[in-house]
Amino acid sequence: MNGSRTTDGQGANEPPSAPPSAQVEHDDAAIARTARPTPTLYSFDLNVLVTLRELIRERNVTRAAERLGVTQPAVSATLARLRKYFDDELLVRDRGYYRLTPLAVSLVGEVEAVCAGAERLLAVGRQFDPATSEREFTCLMADYSVAMLGEPLSQLMDREAPRAALHVRMVRESLTTEYVDLIRVIDGMVAPSSPLFKTANMRSMELFSDRWVCIASPDNPAIEKGRVSVADLARLPWVAPYYQRGYVGVPVASQLRMLGIQPRIAVRVESYLAVPYFVPGTDRIALVPERLARQAASRLSLRVLECPTALEPITENLWWHERYEDDPAHRFFRELVQRAARRIVSPEK
Repeated sequence: MNGSRTTDGQGANEPPSAPPSAQVEHDDAAIARTARPTPTLYSFDLNVLVTLRELIRERNVTRAAERLGVTQPAVSATLARLRKYFDDELLVRDRGYYRLTPLAVSLVGEVEAVCAGAERLLAVGRQFDPATSEREFTCLMADYSVAMLGEPLSQLMDREAPRAALHVRMVRESLTTEYVDLIRVIDGMVAPSSPLFKTANMRSMELFSDRWVCIASPDNPAIEKGRVSVADLARLPWVAPYYQRGYVGVPVASQLRMLGIQPRIAVRVESYLAVPYFVPGTDRIALVPERLARQAASRLSLRVLECPTALEPITENLWWHERYEDDPAHRFFRELVQRAARRIVSPEK
């Protein structure tokens, strides 16, 4: 017998092979993974997609359960099923919060589209009665739009569609193609005009306009004479919402570009309403819609100034996908938003 071989035929330096039973189990697991059957509607409970939609929207099991009207353990159990089905965590805890995994992010549009399509299918042949409808309308807005439209829209819905629900999703970053894709699966978005929205299947209507004004701290030396020049705007540090250098889809950025200014951004914030809070007691300056400026000046130490040159007004529009054009419920919602906007201009209406 050769001394370099063991009695069972393995090399002396080779690791022992797994027992036959373990090898069989390993092979069976590998086959199960590679031979996973193609999913069909017969084998998949579509109700779990509704839970998945709320988990993706809320990124929180407790809040998703509240929105669904079920217990937290029930949602946790469904999440466990979804994790097993997709072989992915979907939601992972990160620094005390939940975030979506890359796979969950890729599912956002598909899940919204499937759920929205199912809701439209179930509504076929049924007359829409706002007084009894329990439909949820989803609208995407920046906080400036919420500050202007929120109160009148809420009051109108409470009065005319008391059983319907409103889901307001907040714009948290500069408008990108992701939001354009999202409009396909929600009821609408309130936002200024953007080149991104100029597509054949996009519809819109004007809601309200506002003037741009400058705000500064009353003790800012640059405004001792009660006005600012273009040179002042180019020299002073800025507080700017949703600002990205080189990207003109943001209203403030496009206005500054018209003035030929490359601003020095001292504070960049993903909010319109937060902008005024970073101006008092500093030499910073900001460009904000006049209605927002007047509201902020009533609470903060701010001075509202005319711009040194005329700027294009900021005009907020309601945007929606053409697929909703003839939907009676959506038509009601569009008219409601439009009437809410009229109250901004004429509060007595």
